[in-house]
Amino acid sequence: MNKNILLIIAVFICSSTLAQTVKKPFKPTDFYHIPTLDDPQLSPDGKWIAYSLAEVDSAKDKRISHIWMQSYDGKQSIQLTFDDEPSSTPKWSPDGKYLSFLSEKDSKNGGQVWLMDRRGGEGHKLTDIKGELQDYAWAPNSKKLALVIKDPENGGKPEPKTIAPIKIDRYHFKQDIEGYLQHRHSHLYVYDVDTKKLDTLTKGDMDDDSPVWSPDGRTIAFVSNHTDDPDKNENSDIFTIEAKSGAEAQQLTTFTGHDIKPLWSPDGKYIAYLRSTSDADYFIYQHDVLCLMDADGKNNKILTAQLDRPVSNHAWSKDGKNIVYLVSNDRIRYVAQYNLLLRKSTTINKGTQCSFESLIAHSPGNWIAKMTNPYMPHELVAIENGKIRRLTFHQDKWLNKVKLAFVKGFQSFSSDGTLVSGILYTPDSVVTQKLPFILYIHGGPTDQDEFEFDATRQVLASSGYAVAAVNYRGSTGRGLEYTKAIYADWGNKEVKDLLGAVDELVKTGVADPQRLGIGGWSYGGILTDYTIATDPRFKAAASGAGSALQLSVYGSDQWVVQYDNELGVPWKNADKYVKLSYPFFHADKIKTPTLFMSGLKDFNVPTAGGEQMYQALRSQGVPTQLVLYPGQYHMISIPSYQVDRAQRYIDWFGKYLAPQPRF
Repeated sequence: MNKNILLIIAVFICSSTLAQTVKKPFKPTDFYHIPTLDDPQLSPDGKWIAYSLAEVDSAKDKRISHIWMQSYDGKQSIQLTFDDEPSSTPKWSPDGKYLSFLSEKDSKNGGQVWLMDRRGGEGHKLTDIKGELQDYAWAPNSKKLALVIKDPENGGKPEPKTIAPIKIDRYHFKQDIEGYLQHRHSHLYVYDVDTKKLDTLTKGDMDDDSPVWSPDGRTIAFVSNHTDDPDKNENSDIFTIEAKSGAEAQQLTTFTGHDIKPLWSPDGKYIAYLRSTSDADYFIYQHDVLCLMDADGKNNKILTAQLDRPVSNHAWSKDGKNIVYLVSNDRIRYVAQYNLLLRKSTTINKGTQCSFESLIAHSPGNWIAKMTNPYMPHELVAIENGKIRRLTFHQDKWLNKVKLAFVKGFQSFSSDGTLVSGILYTPDSVVTQKLPFILYIHGGPTDQDEFEFDATRQVLASSGYAVAAVNYRGSTGRGLEYTKAIYADWGNKEVKDLLGAVDELVKTGVADPQRLGIGGWSYGGILTDYTIATDPRFKAAASGAGSALQLSVYGSDQWVVQYDNELGVPWKNADKYVKLSYPFFHADKIKTPTLFMSGLKDFNVPTAGGEQMYQALRSQGVPTQLVLYPGQYHMISIPSYQVDRAQRYIDWFGKYLAPQPRF
């Protein structure tokens, strides 16, 4: 064989290898390949973590979740369920003999508890509950379950051929996904695993949830709202009740805000829980703080009062000496712990541009959590003496085939001098020229953009745009006063913060001032409307699940308690509602071509919000389009619709901002 032939072969092999390793930019259809990991649970022996993993079934156009098991040493990953029906909410029996989960397989009454013997064999259905089984918890002796069951429709009777008229007589009468609210409530029951006997623990015209067993198995702590009319406030308190029929519930907390997520200490002496900082009837602009009380409700104290940051996902250490929790702080969620002996908190892992969820105690100094960063959706990790060890690798299969956008933090000043934090996505790490730009705004408003995987911003940046996420005033992670700054003053300070970020990115040469776009979903859609009615610079907008005529939404969405407490009733405060309806009443100022989108079953921000603005712009001759997703609630869940929405963003912005094609 001569040298020329060898050279040709070498070039061919090299080219083939290069072709196999070249990554293509992340595109909308890649949404189909992203698995979702949830519900991690540690086995009693500490050797395995069970969890659910949802993947897209393209034939059914929906996500199907299955139960998986990961060894703590990282060496084994095993799928346990394979049915066409989804399986979720895995939990280990305390004796380690069973792994339970929820599934609708072989059931006419919705999801039921299934048991899988750890020694092997097929899973079998344990319960056959009428009504909606919403949650469950194992008793410490592994012989009983606490169940949360919502009253069945039609009182458990077969559905009539002709559906009866819907009678409404509740103050808070509609809720996204749930629909129109009837007098169906969720209550606690105790289920005997051997006899299959079901005993009622709670009843009444209120909802009970979050059951947790005391370590001795005698008592269940839970959360409920026992005010005279729970529909008119968001109060919740912690109660305990003996785990037997006929027992009376004992109220442990009386704070008029909310007390939630009770957790017994391993010795049963204490209950750790979360409390809101506000005692108002409605407290969207509040933070949760970590609290501790004796098991009988005495000696109640706040442990993180000086932190001035939201706390979540708390968990006890196995020895009961520490309570670990997550802290939302300026674009991240980090892990901290409170030591009961020293009475102080320390940081366990602050991470580097990442965020954590779902903390689980493993052994002294060791924890398990879900972790995400801008380049990886959630995976399980071990946190060992403050260091991270990755446990699962489900995302690698598709990540190895795509090129993601580059992500970094930035800060900007608003016109009133406020310092605002943001996150910037660009097609590449080096920006050599001004890029068409999209300001994509988070919802909430009491939420924050974090250093986590964000498919929407990634796909826009991968299409050739610079994309910014901005934690405007109203966001969490910057202190309570920062969050409360927009109380009853929507679309003012937030818009200043958003425009300040745009000005900064134009000034630094990242954003092309002649090709500015803006968009968002939910409160992000609302702020899109406010911003394009304030500033004419934007050449294209996409407002999803938003509203602008706030005067018209009272009674048409699920937020009546917020309106009553933050704005007052419209007939007494019409001027305030008109002021907050600025985008609609100034639609003649809007020149930005705008795409409006909504789920047709959205009760959170009903479709009328987008329809009104669509009609207003159409009447003005402004290019606009309205896209409605059938059967969808506030958050779009059908995979093909998620892909469709992402592609519509790209097409709409591309029409007016014309980025360079990258696919």
